[in-house]
Amino acid sequence: MTHVPALFIPREPAGPRRERGLVLFIALIVLVAMSLAGVALMRSVDTGTVVAGNMAFKQAAIMVADRGTQEATQWITANSAGAVLQMTDEPRGYFSSRPVVEPDWFDAASWTQSVALNGGAPDASGNVVRYQIHRMCTLPDTPYNGAIGATANECALYFALSAAASGGSMAVGAPQFIGTPQLYYRVTTRVEGPRNTVSVIQSSVLVGI
Repeated sequence: MTHVPALFIPREPAGPRRERGLVLFIALIVLVAMSLAGVALMRSVDTGTVVAGNMAFKQAAIMVADRGTQEATQWITANSAGAVLQMTDEPRGYFSSRPVVEPDWFDAASWTQSVALNGGAPDASGNVVRYQIHRMCTLPDTPYNGAIGATANECALYFALSAAASGGSMAVGAPQFIGTPQLYYRVTTRVEGPRNTVSVIQSSVLVGI
């Protein structure tokens, strides 16, 4: 009897075939994670750019506020003689007494009586500058040393000591004479810039009486 050898057919292991689908699944998960990380990075960069731009606009608005302060100071100095500064002039944004209650300077409703530079038109950078002036006194429309009834007007004053009246002596015990009083005025400037940027700056101005 003739023996016929059996035909041997190699069989591929089942393990690697199952692993092919698992690798594809893991690759898809990694691809999705990398895509999400890329999107998050782009959003982070965009947000940082916007924040940096807003800070630059705000800084520029603060620098522009000096123009309003300078114009207000010039107006105060030009009208310091006489009784002009004793009376409130709302169309000029001038108030002869400080506010009883400090307003919200970031609220546009607090600026209905103010002066707008350039007639309220934006400058080349898109900034609109406004200012208000307050005489730092408790009573309106009253001289700095006056009164309404029994209530005296209290104003923030500065008295510079002067040695000139005593011959300029700097000796110890030499008499010192109080010079001309100076009155404090507060200038509040508001700048409305691009991207709804709002900056408010307050400055104190001393003017001789």
